[in-house]
Amino acid sequence: MFDPTSRYARLEEATHARADGSEVRYVKRRFCPPAERLPLLVEQTVAEGDRLDLITNRTLGDPLQFWRVADANNALSPFDLLEIGRILRIPIPQP
Repeated sequence: MFDPTSRYARLEEATHARADGSEVRYVKRRFCPPAERLPLLVEQTVAEGDRLDLITNRTLGDPLQFWRVADANNALSPFDLLEIGRILRIPIPQP
């Protein structure tokens, strides 16, 4: 259902039966791992003009992996991470 590098790729799928008999497929809830348990690859200081996709492309080689940085910094929104001067934890990608 999802790209293998997606944060949702390994989540269990489920089905909900509606009252009219139709079924809705969905992915079960994703729980973020504790940030302190994610192994650190590098720390990156946010500079003027940085965007999270640019940072993850530089450090992880894939701009779509911004969610890994959000997880490693306990951020629900990637936009919360872009304060100039903030030091971001960039984790080693885990399966």
